[in-house]
Amino acid sequence: MRSSDKRREGSSAPLRLILFAVFLAAPGWGAVNSLAAEADRLKVAAESEGGVRATAQVLFPASPEVVQALLADYPHWPDLFEVRMRVAELNIRDGVATVDLRIEHPLMPGERRLVTESRPLENGGLVTDLTGGDFKRYHRVWKLTPAGEGNQTRADFELIVEIKSMVPDWLVAMAMRQELEAHFRIVKQKVLQHSSMRDLP
Repeated sequence: MRSSDKRREGSSAPLRLILFAVFLAAPGWGAVNSLAAEADRLKVAAESEGGVRATAQVLFPASPEVVQALLADYPHWPDLFEVRMRVAELNIRDGVATVDLRIEHPLMPGERRLVTESRPLENGGLVTDLTGGDFKRYHRVWKLTPAGEGNQTRADFELIVEIKSMVPDWLVAMAMRQELEAHFRIVKQKVLQHSSMRDLP
């Protein structure tokens, strides 16, 4: 490739990011999942010290045991997201799971590595923390409590992410909102399926 072609390709990268942001912010796109975000009380914002923080309160149509089992099914974590990813390595020892994920994302060219440790919470839930890879910070917490007649779960969710990237945090926050809305929807569908299977004679 000629140097002029490389310069044109490099200069077009910020433009692609801005166009991607405009696409996410378009009224039609935002309206698709606005009701779901409101129902889950999802809040996503860039942190003043860097990174992005998201919180949500999600109601799942299954017991905490079913939700816990799905969240701790580490080999199948990629099935819970729309973003393309794969489990490159998984080690579980004394209840602590070390997961090496490889993630492909439109905002980050190539494959990014995310290595975390996850452990169950005593009262129900899961906490996941960064141990390596292409992220500066990654901290995720699910706290699960029974709701309704015990056949539902109220989940308090928190996620803090900071990427080793030149992508601005405001753009990461916009993408994260869309991805979390999809993530919650997929988890709800899967826990409902798992719960229905458990109820079969």
